[in-house]
Amino acid sequence: MEKRTVLLIGGARSGKSSYAEDLARQIGGEVLFVATAEARDEEMQRRIKVHQKSRPTHWHTLEAPCRVGSCISQDDRQINVVVLDCVTLLVNNILCQHMAIHDENVDEKAVETDVKAEVNAIIDCMEKSPATYILVTNEVGEGIIPLGATTRIYRDVLGRANQMLARAVDEVYLMVAGIPLRVKPQG
Repeated sequence: MEKRTVLLIGGARSGKSSYAEDLARQIGGEVLFVATAEARDEEMQRRIKVHQKSRPTHWHTLEAPCRVGSCISQDDRQINVVVLDCVTLLVNNILCQHMAIHDENVDEKAVETDVKAEVNAIIDCMEKSPATYILVTNEVGEGIIPLGATTRIYRDVLGRANQMLARAVDEVYLMVAGIPLRVKPQG
């Protein structure tokens, strides 16, 4: 099967992860599932377990809350499909690193610089690899304007990261109620 690069974007519980897993199953071969979630509380631990149970046991899992591009490029397995789930939490993890140092006084440009470097590393992996890439991310910019400065920074930086990825991939699907709506290529 021909290499594809796919971005799945949508709201919470829109079916992004399920569709990503379905696509990976359809393509077949060796699948590397890159998980960016960190189990920081019981609720997140439960979510992670649900996602783990939904994946075939023969898939390879790479837990990479940050430095995703570097982690993928160092993985020497012969992979047919890479599923990155998800960019949303990756950006959150980078923001949390900045917050751990600067508390609420986060420098948006510094966060943006780190996120851009991470996204560029992922794009570089996609370009150099013969594998199909399926990237999962959330659309968080369609709601109300967040009250807190840090939340606004998160929304803005994630939105720009999503734009970078959308430009770099071959296909973009907006997930709505479990239905993939093709955005790119148009037609």
